[in-house]
Amino acid sequence: MTQQPAPMTAMSKEMQDCVDACLACHTVCEETMSSCLQMGGQAQMQIMRAVMDCAEMTRMCADMMMRRSPMAAEMCALCARACDMCAEACMSMPDDAQMMRCAEACRRCSETCRTMAGATM
Repeated sequence: MTQQPAPMTAMSKEMQDCVDACLACHTVCEETMSSCLQMGGQAQMQIMRAVMDCAEMTRMCADMMMRRSPMAAEMCALCARACDMCAEACMSMPDDAQMMRCAEACRRCSETCRTMAGATM
C-alpha cells in the first residue's frame, strides 16, 4: 500500500494577500514594459530594467509561496526590495498614468512582502 502525501495546509489570509499582490504587481509590470517599449528612449530603458526585475521577482515570489518553499520568506524580502526599486524608477515619470499604476502596485506588493518576510511560513 502506498502512503498518500500529507495535504498542504491552507494559506493564511496574509500569505494569500501577498500572493495576490505579487501576481497583480507582475501583471502591471508586464503592461508597463510594453508601455516603455512603445516610448523608447534611454530614460525608459533605465526604468525598464527595474520593471523587468520586478516582474520576474514578483512572479517567482508568488510561485514560491504557493508551493510553500522553505525559502519563501527570504524571497519575500528580496521581492520587497525589487518592488521598492521599481516604484522609485516609475515615480521618475509622475505624469505617466501607467508608471503611476506600476508604482502603486509595487508599493502595495512591497508592503505585503515585508510582512511575509517577517512571518513564519
